[in-house]
Amino acid sequence: MQKGRDFIKAISRTFFNMPISHQMDQSTRYRYSPTLKWNPMVEEYLIKAYGADHFSRISTALTRPSCYSCIRVNTLKSTSDAVIEKLLEIFKERGTCDVAVQESATTGEPYNCCKETLECTGSAESLKAIKSISKCQFPGLDYVIFVKGSGPHAIHYGDNEGKPLKEVIVSRKCAEAVLRGAQVYVPGVLACSAHVEIGDAVAVSVAVEQSCPDGGWGVAMTRGTVLQGSQKDPYYFERGGLYIGQATAMMSRAGMFRVSEGVAVDMKERVFRLPSFYDLLEGEIFLQNLPSIITAHALDPQPGERILDMCAAPGGKTTAIASLMKDKGEVVAVDRSHNKVLGIQKLAAEMGLSCITTYKLDALKSVCHGAEYDSLPNTCSVEDVQNTRTTDLLSTGIDGFDAKLLLEKNFNDLQLKDGQYTSKAELRKRIRQLKNGPGRNHTAGGRVEKSKGFSPNSFDRVLLDAPCSALGLRPRLFAGEDTIDSLRSDAKYQRRMFDQAVQLVRPGGVIVYSTCTINPGENEALVRYALDTYEFLSLSSQHPKIGGPGLTGSCRLPDGFVEEWLKPGEENLVQRFDPSSDLDTIGFFIAKFSVGLKKHLSCM
Repeated sequence: MQKGRDFIKAISRTFFNMPISHQMDQSTRYRYSPTLKWNPMVEEYLIKAYGADHFSRISTALTRPSCYSCIRVNTLKSTSDAVIEKLLEIFKERGTCDVAVQESATTGEPYNCCKETLECTGSAESLKAIKSISKCQFPGLDYVIFVKGSGPHAIHYGDNEGKPLKEVIVSRKCAEAVLRGAQVYVPGVLACSAHVEIGDAVAVSVAVEQSCPDGGWGVAMTRGTVLQGSQKDPYYFERGGLYIGQATAMMSRAGMFRVSEGVAVDMKERVFRLPSFYDLLEGEIFLQNLPSIITAHALDPQPGERILDMCAAPGGKTTAIASLMKDKGEVVAVDRSHNKVLGIQKLAAEMGLSCITTYKLDALKSVCHGAEYDSLPNTCSVEDVQNTRTTDLLSTGIDGFDAKLLLEKNFNDLQLKDGQYTSKAELRKRIRQLKNGPGRNHTAGGRVEKSKGFSPNSFDRVLLDAPCSALGLRPRLFAGEDTIDSLRSDAKYQRRMFDQAVQLVRPGGVIVYSTCTINPGENEALVRYALDTYEFLSLSSQHPKIGGPGLTGSCRLPDGFVEEWLKPGEENLVQRFDPSSDLDTIGFFIAKFSVGLKKHLSCM
């Protein structure tokens, strides 16, 4: 275990501890040095939880991507060694690179069958992102591959050459994707300098939400704004320290705001160079964060068991569980979104997994106590949804063409749990998304089974990877939208889902609860609730144990409520992944519960 930990530390050191001359531009403006903005009360709460210095390190780490990409190999179709060889060939085809194999000092054999160094001499941007490809060295995780990137890099934007710098401003969401290796697509462009033509070099910066007079946050910029290269430009001063790279324009300025899709600018020099795995080796690999892979291991699924993944989309953990079961048994994957269920089906088919059964189901309605349960699913088609919702959509004031567009694209997640549609503003936002091109989860057509719930005690193991505040995801450039009230609302929602999970798992079974947030109220406080509410639940040790300990004690919230966390002795039975630690992962939390003999549970 220590060998694996030291391995990741070595990767992290070479990623972030580059000589200062290579890390920082002399300019105070054209560099990447963001400060994460938080709601003041949330910031105060998290400082109480972690301490000021520790929280400052976490906040800084969240603005950067992890130093490596983590790939899970589908062992039913390939091996780690085969995937490494294929990736090397793909990267060679994209340009010229020199591959060196680091040998073990004791055996003279290739170290862990890994190609440790890729010195790229070609000009392809994707090649320059690759520094090494290696197997994970944690026990039992040799089917996981790390592809190391590099950064932060200083970039010369040509700002001192005596002529105006041509620039493109992108949205925050776009910038966060670019920092992970994506390109800049048309919908992400907010503003552009005048007279930008195809082939021009442009500096790419990001407009991050700013505080508004009404106490909220927003970007006061109209899409299509013309940049003049002066201090009168929108967010001129706010964008200082928020430059993410230099690109080549793939469209003219007019084209960027005339078409609805396509690559607007091609990133040539990035602050962080991480490879893109888009459309690479589909079915053989899956790009997944290390803690998510650990979560599937913590569940410890066995061949032949019946397992429930309660909030399964996009399907990464579902397919990881099925693979660990060697595709023997049944993994029931549910999600409330029709299209996300279709996405899980597509991923399972790509990976060649046949033991996964998918249903459309709200996790809050997972338990069925009546005569009808999961053996009697309903079939819900696109046509059924359209026929039942046309009148309701028109009643919201959305015109007929846009209502038809929504229905044709099967936006079945537009209803809230109380049966009411979202606001007109949200509907219009969805319409804009459709007109600007489909998102990654928008799968057209298809049929899914609609479950009415499952009978109690019908699963051997249950995974609840709960919807959460996602305050552990990185890179992130803004965190101000979350409030104490919204965080408490998330925690209440998670407790209701956990109540469902408790009823569904059989005595002697296992529940694994996980989130991708650093908020103790959604992590340790949920564990405290579970142990205090259900005396037949107990924390269980996890393997492999890679994350750090949980938080003990309590915290008084602004309204006087005391939030209870773990008790001494319980902290080492959970795994908390700290984004500022040497593991350099996203912020994540895993708790594993053993289920003892149940007393009578009332219907919840």
